[in-house]
Amino acid sequence: MVTILSSCPRNQQLTTTVSTKEQIILPTGLRQRRERSAGTKLTVEEADGGVLLKPAPAFTATRPEDVFGALPSRARPKTIAEMDAGVMAEAKRRHAGD
Repeated sequence: MVTILSSCPRNQQLTTTVSTKEQIILPTGLRQRRERSAGTKLTVEEADGGVLLKPAPAFTATRPEDVFGALPSRARPKTIAEMDAGVMAEAKRRHAGD
């Protein structure tokens, strides 16, 4: 048997049973509070005294070097000064109403 402790304000203890197909069903109230519907992907981690289920990230983790150059451009590369000016212009635009 798997015991799931809810972190909802009521902090009630919920239980479920591993099925003959070795599946675990999360109780309806918990799924609704956590907005977990059919097809929701969860990561599974072993934790002290149990198992931790967390929403799976929508995208796989990437590093800048994994995607560098992914969008080709025919334009001349910007200089550091041009990039700095662009960042400053956007910051001023975003904070003009402050």
